[in-house]
Amino acid sequence: MLRRIIGAAVLVAALAAAPAHAAGREVPRGWLGMDADGPHMEGDYGTPEAEWDLLAQSGAESVRMAVRWPVLQPKAGEPPNLAVTDAQVLAASRRGLAFLPVVQGTPRWAARYRSKGHASPPRRISDFTRLLRTLVRRYGPRGSLWTEHPEVRRMPIRDWQIWNEPNFREYWSKQPFPKTFVPLLRASRRTLRREDRGARLILAGMANHSWAGLEKLYSGGGRGTFDAVAIHPFTMKPANVVRLVEMARDVMRRHGDGRRPIWLTELSFPAAKGKVDEPRGLETTQAGQVKRLRATLLRLAAQRKRLRIERVFWYAWLTYETRTSSFSWSGLRRVRHGEIVSTSSLTAYERVARKLQGCAKALGDARRCR
Repeated sequence: MLRRIIGAAVLVAALAAAPAHAAGREVPRGWLGMDADGPHMEGDYGTPEAEWDLLAQSGAESVRMAVRWPVLQPKAGEPPNLAVTDAQVLAASRRGLAFLPVVQGTPRWAARYRSKGHASPPRRISDFTRLLRTLVRRYGPRGSLWTEHPEVRRMPIRDWQIWNEPNFREYWSKQPFPKTFVPLLRASRRTLRREDRGARLILAGMANHSWAGLEKLYSGGGRGTFDAVAIHPFTMKPANVVRLVEMARDVMRRHGDGRRPIWLTELSFPAAKGKVDEPRGLETTQAGQVKRLRATLLRLAAQRKRLRIERVFWYAWLTYETRTSSFSWSGLRRVRHGEIVSTSSLTAYERVARKLQGCAKALGDARRCR
């Protein structure tokens, strides 16, 4: 994830069971989500089941996680190893969390440019779509995972995000990206629909100058290759997050795509001020993170219908605190000196979730808001 920052100069789930008299929901179920990559996904610290429980209790109703092709299938000719992904999908389903996979990265054996590592486009798109078929047949509506685990609530995956931030060379080495990325999207959407007529392809998140990346994609023939746009609106001010969504919507309208939904698949304000060696201009204090998190989620919810904002994911659930990356200070929970600690931002997220989901205000009730 590249972290160039858009500043002001550039831009002018839930915890409580809802009683019958509780306020109604302000957002649809699943609207508020959480990025859960990093230590949580890798299971390096603590009890994974306990982390899943805490995540579900936070008010998040959907979860976004990377599904890395190089990890699943490091050697040519071998079937993908889905053991870890199985565990993640089952953990989410047990807690009623919708699961958004981000299928990304190219293993060395499949890369067009091996020297570019995982950021290389695949040499053959068919290798990637073969993986997609396997994933849909495992986790889709007729997926074998659900047959093998009848004890788990069936929550088939219908939304699939293809790649991450391809408008940056660090994630898609061939730039400008549309010439090689659009064919991958087109083939991926065709494959998903062939396996599941109700499947949707969520566009890879465009970060920072997201409107420019989106314009390039449309100009490169991208219209019709996805079912929802995704952006990563990294900026200092909550008002500018909404402005970035508006700019993306303007691009979509110009290309006759104004009715498609927009997803914010990464949203963050790192509490890294004075804590990193190379600040990028986005850093705030812990108190600033709390204030911006709350203000931004409420603004986005208020503009949800006008701008057709279908999902919002906070980045991230659990991160390491380091001096090398501002975004290592984004987690609602963080690894600090080898221990996981919760931050005041987790409380802020929980309270916003309760409000948006029409939950009772009492703290400490681990029941999901229904």
